[in-house]
Amino acid sequence: MNDDNALLRRERRLLVLLGVICLALLAGALYFQYAEHQDPCPLCILGRYFLILIAVFAFLGARMTSWSGVRVLEALVALSALGGAIAAARLVWVQAFPSFSCGFDTLQPIIDGLPPAHWLPGVFKVQGLCETTYAPTLGLTIPMWSLLAFVIAFLAVIASLWRNRRRQVSWPGIRR
Repeated sequence: MNDDNALLRRERRLLVLLGVICLALLAGALYFQYAEHQDPCPLCILGRYFLILIAVFAFLGARMTSWSGVRVLEALVALSALGGAIAAARLVWVQAFPSFSCGFDTLQPIIDGLPPAHWLPGVFKVQGLCETTYAPTLGLTIPMWSLLAFVIAFLAVIASLWRNRRRQVSWPGIRR
């Protein structure tokens, strides 16, 4: 049982690390917005929401003391990472084929209508177009880096869920 507790502690530390990385990525997005003057489009803002969801679920999972709680929150992290990957992939597609649109007319009022856009408009308010491309950073555009980050987060959490699928889950009243 002691080995199981050590593995659970390790898993919780990894979730904290994932949450911190997501917050650092969000800080990087804000750097590009304010220092490099790269205005966020609707899909960029969706990516920010997914980064926050991943961080929140990861930090909550790190607070869990049982494998079942960690698994549930890791599944929510995986779903959030998948959603972020889909948004980032769509943005990569739009920028690769500029004749397509991200749906600015449709997405912009929805994104700007969400409560965080009113609470923190400098972070969550749409200010740019998806078709606008900026100079690559280290050979990749920001949407490509975002897609890469979401895919890595998704695969890491799925691998963790797979690796720990046989861990004992203690449910009250059920003997194993």
